[in-house]
Amino acid sequence: MSTIPSSHLRLTTVDTETTVRIELLGDLDYDNADLLLEAVTAKLAAHPRLRELHLGCAGLGSVDSTGLSVLLMIRRRTDAAKVLLYLQDRVLALDRLLTITGSLDYLTALPTGAARETSGPGESRADTEEAIPARPTGPDSSA
Repeated sequence: MSTIPSSHLRLTTVDTETTVRIELLGDLDYDNADLLLEAVTAKLAAHPRLRELHLGCAGLGSVDSTGLSVLLMIRRRTDAAKVLLYLQDRVLALDRLLTITGSLDYLTALPTGAARETSGPGESRADTEEAIPARPTGPDSSA
């Protein structure tokens, strides 16, 4: 376990071979959001067998647009590395920001195909298949 101090954001990490958990305590904003991005980038590089990255958000204070941008960048990097990202213990303010900006589903959903990969043998995969969009059938439909 290691702690990365900052004046407004403290990161505490716990690593295993396939999982990293980073607890955030403080503000994720313009002044220090890069600290989180650097920590995540270093963990992705140092753990080639990493499968899950958990960000513990219970101690998170304010999140500004730079903090949101860093979370979105982390999602892109974890997707590229085939690492599942989990934003855990989200505070209400973070959920509100993610909802207002339309990024809640993107940051909290599993990447396409991840549910299929995690299904074990003999498990029902009906709920992991991609949905087929419904066509309108009412009087105003063009079909």
